[in-house]
Amino acid sequence: MYTESELRDKLAELRALTSENEVVEFKKVTSNFDFDKLGKYFSALSNEANLKQCKEAWLVLGIEDKTHNVVGSKYKEFGDGLMKLKKGIADKTISRCTFREIHVLSVDGKRVIMFEIPPAPLGTPVPYDGHFYARDHESLVPLGEEKYDRIRSQSKNKIGVLR
Repeated sequence: MYTESELRDKLAELRALTSENEVVEFKKVTSNFDFDKLGKYFSALSNEANLKQCKEAWLVLGIEDKTHNVVGSKYKEFGDGLMKLKKGIADKTISRCTFREIHVLSVDGKRVIMFEIPPAPLGTPVPYDGHFYARDHESLVPLGEEKYDRIRSQSKNKIGVLR
């Protein structure tokens, strides 16, 4: 669980990256974002976090992807819409995998949403709505056979080193 200060530090660390990568995705999303696209990113980032042995992956809304400037987001701003996303994603994945947490920060008076995504379980790639996804650097792509096999061949008894 991150404190607000730790989240601010994490966001600064992510924004300092030269570009998005397999475990970090920024979206400018100012008001609306397609739920199925969100699910595909969840699958891809979770699978990549597993392969990279990372303790989490991040999808961040309200940040421009090329400049990493804060633009803010009104996505699911009112009510419990963000929390309902956790159930919606869990309903379309195996083993009810979902966001570890959805964090909302105010940065320079602008709302930023940070989706904390756990790595896929050892030996089990995470599908969304029956399809497996991955990343090819900054792009969302179907999970290829090689990556699928790498995840499936992991021993459940193996303890991975998480970064």
